[in-house]
Amino acid sequence: MMPDRPLDILLLRDASNCHRALATGLRALGHEVTVASEGSGWMDTERDIDLSRRLPGKLGGLWLWTRLQTGLKRRLTGHDIVSVAGQGFLDLRPHRIRAIFDYLLPRNRGVFLTALETDPNYVGECLDPDTELQYNEFRIFGKPSPYALERPEILAAWQGPELTDYSRHFYSHIDGAVPVLWEYDVALRRTLPPDRIAYGGIPIETSAITPVHLPDRIGKVRLFLGRHRGRLTEKGTDILEAAARAVTERHPDKAELVIVENRPYREYLEILRSAHVVLDQLYSYTPATNALLAMAMGLNTVSGGDERYYRFIGEESMRPVIHVEPDYESVFGQLEKTVLDPASIRPRGLEGREFVVKHNDCVTVARRFLSFWQRRLAEKESAS
Repeated sequence: MMPDRPLDILLLRDASNCHRALATGLRALGHEVTVASEGSGWMDTERDIDLSRRLPGKLGGLWLWTRLQTGLKRRLTGHDIVSVAGQGFLDLRPHRIRAIFDYLLPRNRGVFLTALETDPNYVGECLDPDTELQYNEFRIFGKPSPYALERPEILAAWQGPELTDYSRHFYSHIDGAVPVLWEYDVALRRTLPPDRIAYGGIPIETSAITPVHLPDRIGKVRLFLGRHRGRLTEKGTDILEAAARAVTERHPDKAELVIVENRPYREYLEILRSAHVVLDQLYSYTPATNALLAMAMGLNTVSGGDERYYRFIGEESMRPVIHVEPDYESVFGQLEKTVLDPASIRPRGLEGREFVVKHNDCVTVARRFLSFWQRRLAEKESAS
């Protein structure tokens, strides 16, 4: 049911421009939206209220906390909807975030989660031997992943009491959660009842993206890898890069590899447009933001495109993602197959654009969020 009046919506924190793109869709539908975020870190995405830590170390945390206590947190109240991007929606210690979370609950009509990143509940799902997510950043078919072996302290922190206690408190008090990936939907169902979960998807501003015109026959396939420094093993970027280098070394006249690292969002998008095939991430079942942006440009993407994901969103015919299993051989094989069949790139790119417009346009995604928020508010207020 659509609201009789515009909703006042606060989107708190951002990641990979998700909330900013969602705001565009919500505003197109006539709602009042404020994005309060740190700008997705180095991506420096647009926001209406800046929540970044402007000083290094503990001084940065003290500066942000002081800003919140001296008036900023009042700007986070009085909204119909507050949706936080992850449990760690402020760059502060968990007990500080919990204090702000508890402040928000009685001062807004509804507080929701946009589920778009790792938290203790998701880690628990990844480590569960019976999970559908048989490969993920922490476990691969029952064995520790390269990331888990490289950074055991990260896994220990996710399972420690500081984060798990806050996570239990968080999930017991939110009004609902909107996952943007199939993986997060799976994880949420271990802790929330089905009526408090509704899939949203990742919003993409498709009308603002002009598709790249790929030729019918590409002479030299340009492979593109955007590296996130510090997350190479977490996203499987190390394996993607190794396989891509091997393919270009075997077929130097047919392929080349372009690598960029930690670029601002607008600059990154411009570089991305020069690619033919974009290497996204390895341990996924669902194409995420980077893959969807490339597809919206009409480019090919190597990422997660599992059949369970397509069934989940109700897509019966289009299969635009170059799906890879979580190992070097799968990536090498799919990349070599693509490089040796350049005539397949343009048709796949056209299908990818059609797919994103159908399933991930920011207005389409905004309607899903709104429908769920409205239902949950009505249920909450009728029960009170």
